[in-house]
Amino acid sequence: MDYQIRSKKPLKILLVEDNPGDVRLMLEILREGEILHDFNVVTDGEQAMQYLRKELHFENKTRPDIIFLDLNLPKMSGLEVLKAIKADAGMRSIPVVILTSSSSEDDIESAYADHANCFITKPMDPDEFNKVAEIVRAFWLSAAKLPGQAS
Repeated sequence: MDYQIRSKKPLKILLVEDNPGDVRLMLEILREGEILHDFNVVTDGEQAMQYLRKELHFENKTRPDIIFLDLNLPKMSGLEVLKAIKADAGMRSIPVVILTSSSSEDDIESAYADHANCFITKPMDPDEFNKVAEIVRAFWLSAAKLPGQAS
């Protein structure tokens, strides 16, 4: 499929993911889709909040346009991170896409109750993962209008 780059400005993406293989897959998705991006990765929930609050060595980072958040994280769970983001008036407008291996109905209900913008279960099969990646790229990274990215 052919995707249009949404803006001349790089899309600022924060991936909160502790699995290096999933990080690599997300990078491949971005490269294949020719999405102009500024891609940052943190590997646990505490780092995610430090990044968003510009604490420690994240003081020069810019606010992300979108966050892809795993639920199963060390130090602070993805649901705790989601709650903290959506409780903060300065961050709550950032779209948060839950991208996790969980398909638990409790996790899905909790994520939406805490104002997740989307919940996606990562398929284990590589072909199925690629299909989901195409959908994510087509919608969230190409079609959706995100705060700060309107052109």
